[in-house]
Amino acid sequence: MNADSELAFFCQLVKQGNLASTARELNLTPPAVSRRLAQLEERLGVRLLNRTTRKVSLTNEGEVYYENALRILSEIEEMESLVSSSRSAPKGLLRVNAPLGFGRSYIGPAISVFSKTYPDVEVQLQLTDRPVVLPDEAIDVAIRFGELPDSRLIAKKIAINRRLLVASPIYLRSAGQPKSPHELTQHQCIVLRQNDSAYGNWRLSREQQTETIKVHSKLSTNDGEVALNWALDGHGILMRAEWDVAKYLRSGRLVQVLVEYETPAADIYAVYLERLNLSAKVTYFVKFLRDYLSQHVDRPNPHESTW
Repeated sequence: MNADSELAFFCQLVKQGNLASTARELNLTPPAVSRRLAQLEERLGVRLLNRTTRKVSLTNEGEVYYENALRILSEIEEMESLVSSSRSAPKGLLRVNAPLGFGRSYIGPAISVFSKTYPDVEVQLQLTDRPVVLPDEAIDVAIRFGELPDSRLIAKKIAINRRLLVASPIYLRSAGQPKSPHELTQHQCIVLRQNDSAYGNWRLSREQQTETIKVHSKLSTNDGEVALNWALDGHGILMRAEWDVAKYLRSGRLVQVLVEYETPAADIYAVYLERLNLSAKVTYFVKFLRDYLSQHVDRPNPHESTW
């Protein structure tokens, strides 16, 4: 039994929930299914499923194996779709949604190149910071920061992105450098109001310890570019994606603060419905976008890897 058939067998077993149903689905006998599972567990050296007469349930090791099996099978399916459809270029209408600032800076230019590469694809780009409910709206691919917990959706990571705390030298000369997260409460902070997230609550982590700080803000906005300009003008400390502040950190117009602390990741994902997984236009666009961003992202250190 090769690796991908083992993965498919195990996922089918988990989906069916018992040996008898799996046997019927695979046209095998229940003892044959039981032997196949036992061989898999023996090879791995761990127990993947707890068995009763009526159902099976995942062990801790089984949960890890199942989650990764789903991911690997999805990637194999995507790769085969890409190879099998390579003779015919993608075509048709592709509707893309992206956040305002990131969409203007990266997705719009990427689509410009994509359109020249695949002229038979008609692209409609919608920019909004309002959360999009993909199954209920006419969108094929949504570009988002962070994974979405909706099981009907597939979220493919297309780039790594971090949030950084930054301020202008002007502000830091007058207010001083914070030495700990708690000292942020004594500073003016610039807060972004987006997607109904907890307003003014900043989470910072160090050595697996996380602190949530309620920061003070005289200035807040739902527009990232406005917030960035306020930080450049010396109004306070801002939490912003490194892609947006990289050139200002290199030029010295902004300085990173609390460097040893991490803020929540802001990795970039292409999110789409599971039924679109085999769509050539979606598959090509997501791969193109990942390749494009790997070459065009801006970081404080230009030589830093994007992955």
